[in-house]
Amino acid sequence: MLEARIRKRRRDLTVDVDLTIEKGGCLALFGASGSGKSTILSCIAGIDQPDDGDVSFDGRRFFPPPMPLHARNVGYLTQDPHLFPHLSVERNISFGLGSGIGVEERAWIDRLRDRLGLSDIWKASASEISGGQARRVSVARMLARRPPLVLLDEPFTGLDRHLVRELIGDLLEWKREIAFSMIVVDHESEILERLCSRVAVLSNGRIVQQATWSEVRAQPVDAELGSLLRPL
Repeated sequence: MLEARIRKRRRDLTVDVDLTIEKGGCLALFGASGSGKSTILSCIAGIDQPDDGDVSFDGRRFFPPPMPLHARNVGYLTQDPHLFPHLSVERNISFGLGSGIGVEERAWIDRLRDRLGLSDIWKASASEISGGQARRVSVARMLARRPPLVLLDEPFTGLDRHLVRELIGDLLEWKREIAFSMIVVDHESEILERLCSRVAVLSNGRIVQQATWSEVRAQPVDAELGSLLRPL
């Protein structure tokens, strides 16, 4: 279970949210740009620290005090793949596993490679691959450690629809297999709805509604945000 109480002051707003997600659950965060969605994810991941509150996952306290980023075993995916350009695709994906990769870990990496269609660029430098390929590599690297918690911050922005559908299908399949918990941020409601059945609607740093998508459509608390919801 993820339990998070996050208070974080920004220049133009204060993020003040309470979140609880059951083990293996999924929650979409939907709101206007600048409503605090990415701040929530960065505080959970450890990129940023709350000014007040507490964050714990599966019985481990992330904050306070701030647990080091590398110790959290959180999969965190953003718009930027953040690959090491001087390393090969293979070494980028296995980087977080250290030097002692066993038979089981190798078999899992091979599965990621084959499912994401990375065989042809496996030995290529990350600086030589396309943007779409780099996103697939970043997904594989995120899942290489089989994290129990996955945070997605608009990782599909700028990708063509076909690739987005493929990546969503892959993530849902691996979520069933690994049973990780997941929080997803995206500016397109249809992407969020394909990944998560429940949504928390944010406005000015606060959650104003948390429900199923059908409930939010039927009775949106924020009419302006309700008008941005698109049917699947």
